[in-house]
Amino acid sequence: MKILVVCQHFYPENFRINDICFELVKRGHDVTVLTGLPNYPNGKVLKGYKWFKKRKEVINGVKVRRCFLFGRGLSTLKMIINYMSFAISSSIKAFFMKKDFDIVYVYQLSPITMTWPARVVKKLKHIPLVIHVLDQWPVSITTGGISKKSLLYKILTRWSYNAYNSADLITCSSKSFKNYFINELKLPKEKQYLYLPSYAEDDYKNTKKTNNNVFDLVFAGNIGPAQSVETIIETANLLKDNKNILFHIVGDGLSRKKCEDLANKYKLKNVKFYGYFPVDKMPKFYNLADAFLITMVDNEVVNNTLPAKVQSYMVAGKPIVGAINGEVKDVILESDCGLCTSSFDYETLAKLILEMSKDKKRISTWSKNSYDYYAKHFEKEKCIDDLIKVLEKQIKK
Repeated sequence: MKILVVCQHFYPENFRINDICFELVKRGHDVTVLTGLPNYPNGKVLKGYKWFKKRKEVINGVKVRRCFLFGRGLSTLKMIINYMSFAISSSIKAFFMKKDFDIVYVYQLSPITMTWPARVVKKLKHIPLVIHVLDQWPVSITTGGISKKSLLYKILTRWSYNAYNSADLITCSSKSFKNYFINELKLPKEKQYLYLPSYAEDDYKNTKKTNNNVFDLVFAGNIGPAQSVETIIETANLLKDNKNILFHIVGDGLSRKKCEDLANKYKLKNVKFYGYFPVDKMPKFYNLADAFLITMVDNEVVNNTLPAKVQSYMVAGKPIVGAINGEVKDVILESDCGLCTSSFDYETLAKLILEMSKDKKRISTWSKNSYDYYAKHFEKEKCIDDLIKVLEKQIKK
């Protein structure tokens, strides 16, 4: 297959689409990625990509075509400018690209406007368009405090409807996305929807345990408003007198400073922030973990989402302890891979962590269950096989 992949983010930025494209090339497919200039997570375009540098690259066999954008910065206004600059420049670029692709595949993180260039190619070449949804729009912006009654939300609702409705197939990273598209966004019921879960990169496999005579809890990923890392800080404050329990927070995002300030306010010595690390540097933190942490706000968007970090945690074969509702909580309970309470409930989360830290036998069982559930539901080879079958089926149609 000759596949055009559209995603605003690509290597050296850290997103799973990198590994997907590399795997497709390994299996003999011709992959071109239309993407932006790397600027995530710090919001500034990397030095080597300024002034029209590296607009064309070949990375692990993947042909990369980069489009202009303004760095996302650390404010809402700059983020909107970032989104729109990529949407416009990539749509123009798509109009002039070669048109011998068999299919267009959108790996749709935020925002929905990253689908625009894919729709241009679809119309010009009359080829199928598959949109893989990891972030439901426009409802996902409500986690940032934007009201559904606002004019902006109404505009984005129309944009989102048109984008998703243009797809020949919508694949969803979470089972409950289909209900949102039909019941709230009012997409046609007869439109094709398919659940295709995420997998974890091989870097997270075969983790070991760093023996340091303490119970280490690791949170890894984005630190934004939706992740409710503040819940972890409040939990750590309740457990600060337990010298054998330590919290490690690896990642960056809009809420990192707020969380660091809260930890400083409580004068916590049991919490350490490490900042952002690429995937290939993460195994040392995964080796450190006795258990992984996951917290999220209580929100209809979040509750219907299965973040990719869950697969990363599970493939590492470690227990998960969380304060979260919805699909993630269901997976933790169904797999019996750890303990979970409701979103924001830091008091119960502290009790669960204490309980887990004292039960080595159950830790062993939870660890095995975690990996076994991953192998059954999210195994990488199966996920790639399923994706290829889906794309080939759309092309044959």
